[in-house]
Amino acid sequence: MIQVNTHEAKNRLSYLLSRVEKDHEQIKICRNGKPIALLVPLDAHEGSIKDPLKQHPKLMGVKIHEDPTAPLDEEDWPGHLR
Repeated sequence: MIQVNTHEAKNRLSYLLSRVEKDHEQIKICRNGKPIALLVPLDAHEGSIKDPLKQHPKLMGVKIHEDPTAPLDEEDWPGHLR
C-alpha cells in the first residue's frame, strides 16, 4: 500500500489513479500523518457501494398509501405539541 500526503495526492492524482487502475494498488492519503482517505480499485469494493435511491430488498413488498411529506392535520399532532 502506498501512503501519500494530501499535497502529493493533489499534484500526482493522475499517476496515483493509474496505479490503482492498472496495478490494483491501494493508496492511503494522509493529512498531518493521519489517514483520511483510501483510493482502491472500484471492483474491490463494488459490492459495498450502494445506490442511495435503490430500495432495500426487505422493503420490496412495502407499499405506502399516504404522502409521508404531507402536513399533519391539527388532530394528528400529539396533545402536548398543539
